[in-house]
Amino acid sequence: MKFQTLLTTVLAISASSADARDPAQDERDLLKVEAALCRAFETGDAEAVRKGLDARFTLTDSQGTVTNLDQNLAEVTKRDPVYEVFRNHHQKVRLYGDAAVVTGITTLKGHSGKTRFEGDFQFTDTWVHREGQWKLAASHVTRLPKPAATTP
Repeated sequence: MKFQTLLTTVLAISASSADARDPAQDERDLLKVEAALCRAFETGDAEAVRKGLDARFTLTDSQGTVTNLDQNLAEVTKRDPVYEVFRNHHQKVRLYGDAAVVTGITTLKGHSGKTRFEGDFQFTDTWVHREGQWKLAASHVTRLPKPAATTP
């Protein structure tokens, strides 16, 4: 009886170790999918956006408006706004098993209709690992103030 319990425990530990992911690889993978999503928004690739976002995705934008997956896909499909630049930088990744939080800055430049925009936005992205891949579940952005002009 004791041997059976010990064997069951060893097999359970072995199985969970086999399923464990490498944290360094997870961090690299997250930064890759973040970059791929930026490119998808920049190029208007709705299919890539759909693949990168969780079905229950929500975005809280810099005005406090909350949108879902379908609303974000509609923006990308309509190409409004059009992004000339959509880049993340200064990212920090924190892993929590099958979840992760990525913070950083997104630099945007583009136009919506005839109105041009550009700016830097602090972001917090919440990721979940499902079916062997990372999916963006939620994002929150805050516009950063423009740097003060320097005088010579």
